[in-house]
Amino acid sequence: MREEKDLLGTLMVPDDAYYGIQTQRAVLNFSVSGQTAGDIPHFLWSIAAIKQAAAQANAQIGALEPRKAAVIVTASQEVMNGNFAAHFPIDIFQGGGGTSTNMNMNEVVANRANELLTGARGYDAIHPNTHVNMGQSTNDVIPAAMKMTSRMNIKHLLVQLEKLEAVLADKSRLFADKVKLGRTCLQDAVPMTFGQQFGAYRTQVSRLKEKLTEVNEEALCLPLGATAIGTGLSTHEGYLPAVYQWLETLTGEKYRPETDFFDGLQHGDFYIEFSAQLKKIAAFLSKMATDFRIQGSGPRAGFNEIIVPAVQPGSSIMPGKINPVMPELMNQIAYQVIGNDVTVTMAVEGGELDLNVWEPVLLKALFESCSLLSRGIPLFIDKCLKDIAINEEVSARYAEESTALATVVATLFGYQVGSRIAKAAYQQQCSVKQVVLAEKLLTPEQADYLLDPMNMTDPQKSTAAIKRYQTEMNMS
Repeated sequence: MREEKDLLGTLMVPDDAYYGIQTQRAVLNFSVSGQTAGDIPHFLWSIAAIKQAAAQANAQIGALEPRKAAVIVTASQEVMNGNFAAHFPIDIFQGGGGTSTNMNMNEVVANRANELLTGARGYDAIHPNTHVNMGQSTNDVIPAAMKMTSRMNIKHLLVQLEKLEAVLADKSRLFADKVKLGRTCLQDAVPMTFGQQFGAYRTQVSRLKEKLTEVNEEALCLPLGATAIGTGLSTHEGYLPAVYQWLETLTGEKYRPETDFFDGLQHGDFYIEFSAQLKKIAAFLSKMATDFRIQGSGPRAGFNEIIVPAVQPGSSIMPGKINPVMPELMNQIAYQVIGNDVTVTMAVEGGELDLNVWEPVLLKALFESCSLLSRGIPLFIDKCLKDIAINEEVSARYAEESTALATVVATLFGYQVGSRIAKAAYQQQCSVKQVVLAEKLLTPEQADYLLDPMNMTDPQKSTAAIKRYQTEMNMS
């Protein structure tokens, strides 16, 4: 063990640790969740990238000695490469708006930079605050890193949404001629096709992608350079344009400063918007999953009109039972994401006065949601969606036997006649077509083309069928 000092006194730090006393204090103070900053994909990478860009910028403007900047750059790059992952032990939950995590990075980079420069760890040549944190504050580093992290995670999620959209488009084409009974309020409605059902899903995914892409563009605006509260205090002349240029060189992204740093530190509407889009994605996925659970219910006493792939036995006591476990998984992911959205909203609302200090819980909530969706979607595709099948016989029978086909009768003969026909079909437990023929409202040929469920799924075909009937009746 080695002894380190700070303004509160002394503390023992493990000899092999690249972190220092502030990290050690945070470990002792905040160990509650078992999760660390390293569990957030790309977060530590983003902080280290900021340290590297800041060192290069400060060297460029003459605020930092080139030899010191060089070892800070190297040490930061090594962190970005994952070399020191074990040296970031602080719990994701922490006070101080992420100060502990920022200092954890400063200490690791400083110790490694000293090692590179002098052959030994310590802060004799490179100090965590003086050199690694030059021109920065936790208050601008952490939210800037969060936005950079958001951008990288959003890109991955967008890839998964693209895959989902492609599969749904394939299913829409495959099921284009598979008729089904539409349902509103869980009651029988007019016919449609499974292709139309899956096409609607695809359209929704396309719109969700578009909105998430807009959020991703907002993530390019960073508060880096604001320092403590937005004034930019402690930065040197020329630092601001230089750090953004170096950040772009390092990441390939055209990051730019917020138009108002005070706004950038105080307000978290970006996080609310990001979380809202994640919630929208989750709500859609859960709705689709619920549709599959309902339509796949049975097989003897449910809808039984789609076949959800069997991936595991469904009961410890009932032989042969198969549960829709992948749709159920997606439902649960959605419930967690929606709950996280509430957390994000409250954390943003609680950002009192000149700084929102709730970045730790925002981090956990946002990126748990993003990770759950990014991991859940490919699982859902692979183990459910791509192999979903249609029970064509059952689905066609439901469509043919629906009393909702009396809608066509109402169009031709008035609502009262349509209602009477529908009621008769229900009471007699037969089809609308059978009642219409029994009452001789239509000829068998007319009933065939007017009450064909597939014709009713297409506005052009249904309109043409009605026009044909009207023409025939006028001619007679």
